[in-house]
Amino acid sequence: MNIKLKNPLCVFDLETTGLQITKDRIVQIAILKVHPDSSQEELNLIVNPEMNIPQEVIDIHGITNETALQAPTFKEVAQEVKDFIGDSDLAGFNSNKFDIPVLAEEFLRVGLEFDLTHRSFIDVQNIFHKMEQRTLVAAYKFYCEKELKNAHDAMHDTKATWEVLEKQLDKYDIGCNVTALADFSRAGANKVIDMAGRIALNSKNQVIYNFGKHKGKTIEEISINEPGYYGWMLEADFPLYTKSVLRKAMNDLKEKRRANSEKNMGKKLDDLQKRFNS
Repeated sequence: MNIKLKNPLCVFDLETTGLQITKDRIVQIAILKVHPDSSQEELNLIVNPEMNIPQEVIDIHGITNETALQAPTFKEVAQEVKDFIGDSDLAGFNSNKFDIPVLAEEFLRVGLEFDLTHRSFIDVQNIFHKMEQRTLVAAYKFYCEKELKNAHDAMHDTKATWEVLEKQLDKYDIGCNVTALADFSRAGANKVIDMAGRIALNSKNQVIYNFGKHKGKTIEEISINEPGYYGWMLEADFPLYTKSVLRKAMNDLKEKRRANSEKNMGKKLDDLQKRFNS
């Protein structure tokens, strides 16, 4: 195994009812958990999305409404999925933009905390696009010299993604530890912290808006110049995890301001005390 793991790495893929992060639901989740000792575990679940699966989506992944209705809901399997992932880092194909935000959304929807703060995320698609500009099927053929059969079955796609990542590590000098790979596979210069790409950290480690008219501006700056923007984001159709990250950043900012205020007040009292004593 070429990759150096400090934590387990969960390579995973989702099949869903559609492509809208805030509205669509998981119908299959497949995870290949690779341990630092190279041992592997698998979890493969069909999930009842509790909504209709459009026929055009069924034609892609083959999971019918009849099949899904017989499966447990995400709420019923959420704890099992969370326990299986544990403290693992995460990897997938287009996972930073889609699979991880969708998974985080599902956890929040059922009221189960799923902390992404201290994990690394390897997006195999970003590595591939930076190097070759192709799709997963083409990536599998290019790197593994095999045809990808049963594409859009989550477990087949998951295993193919892991094979492609191993071949990429053979082919390119892009590092072999998870942190380096996560940095390389990240799209854009700023470090996204909400996975949907709306909230990020700049080079000074300040929390910034990463889209729209305020792209690149800190939330602190906007909270002063346009305080209503924060409330608009919380009410608009953004992923729950994006809103959660934004709330935390704003609460941290308020706490910072409160601490500075108390510090300044303490300094003023000290100055007054010194004047009184003199």
